[in-house]
Amino acid sequence: MCDVQLRPRLVATSGAVRHLVVGLGLGLLALFTFAAVIIVAALTPFGVGLPAIPPLTVWARTLTSWQRRRVATRLGVPLPTRHRPLDGPLTRQVRSALSDPATYRDIAWLGVYGVIGTAGGYVAVALPLFAVNAFTVPLWWWAVPEPSLLGYPIDSWPAAFSGIAVGLGYTLLAVVLLDPLAAATARLSHVLLRPPKRVRLAAVSAARAAALEAHERELKRIERDLHDETQNRLVAVLMNLGMLERSLAEAPEPARRLAARAHDAASDALTHLRQVVRTIHPPVLTERGLDGAIAALAAGSPVPCTLTVEPFPRLPAAVETAAYFAVAEALTNLAKHSGATRAQVRLRAEADLLVAEVEDDGYGGARARPGGGLAGVDRRVAAFSGRTLLISPPGGPTVLRVELPCGL
Repeated sequence: MCDVQLRPRLVATSGAVRHLVVGLGLGLLALFTFAAVIIVAALTPFGVGLPAIPPLTVWARTLTSWQRRRVATRLGVPLPTRHRPLDGPLTRQVRSALSDPATYRDIAWLGVYGVIGTAGGYVAVALPLFAVNAFTVPLWWWAVPEPSLLGYPIDSWPAAFSGIAVGLGYTLLAVVLLDPLAAATARLSHVLLRPPKRVRLAAVSAARAAALEAHERELKRIERDLHDETQNRLVAVLMNLGMLERSLAEAPEPARRLAARAHDAASDALTHLRQVVRTIHPPVLTERGLDGAIAALAAGSPVPCTLTVEPFPRLPAAVETAAYFAVAEALTNLAKHSGATRAQVRLRAEADLLVAEVEDDGYGGARARPGGGLAGVDRRVAAFSGRTLLISPPGGPTVLRVELPCGL
């Protein structure tokens, strides 16, 4: 049992030693680089240090990128890089380097980790060496003039064999100390090098938008395959069944009824398939754009509906689809439940938001209920970090406002 518990500790300690020893070399490089940064900063007001800023910035980014990979491996948490590119003439490179907030995070890391990483690496090197030295005292004490251990002279065999106990103490200290020390230095680098919260949130939002866009492309592919392949084959089945039904005009009644039922079933399947295809990705969005697709919804609404659209460019397909289904659900709900005699749909861009509003003059008192259509709209919009606002006092009017970030 003791061996089972000790083995993972020894493995963790050996990994921590490797991490800290590599950190020792990286810490020394960071110290020298930090000193170079100070020298260049002192010379820059005189114009002498300007040419050194871009290469020094690139070197600092190289060191921090190495540490980012090490931190990600040690903590299991990715540490993204957010640096402005250095290109163009010297003056633009200098301006990019000095205006990039990440440059100053890198400089802070160079100074702090230069000290902490070097100290931690020294401890990781010293403890195992001290342990080996103590364990081997009985092998060499008699051949060394005035040998000592921990400041005490070794002048007898009992004193020499006491080195084994000291070696065990160093080993225990290494097992207890080095793994937490490696984790602490990695967490310190994570704190110093991670981008600000707003930048991290922007990166998460961009990744989520990219995932949604990829999902939308996949839905388009499925819709195209269903439309071009499955639907066409069902049409062919319907045609064959129709010909079969006509050829059975003189056949017994049971055979004619069976053919008619098969024809009706295939027709129902084709109708259902077309409905499913429209819910996956409405073809009208691809053909006419969001404003044209919303115009088609307004024209087909059972409640007389007016549409106001302020011009805006084409948006990511996922955003257009979310806005389309939000308006479609709102029009369906008001037609079923509101008792409205007229409705208005407004579509416009505000800053980096796409805003869609649906207003009706119905009874009011509308609520988003779990499992209902409006709750589905809210879930779809929330996937884009958007917002849904429903204003529906008793007696009306009811206004559903959907805000979708679109990066305009």
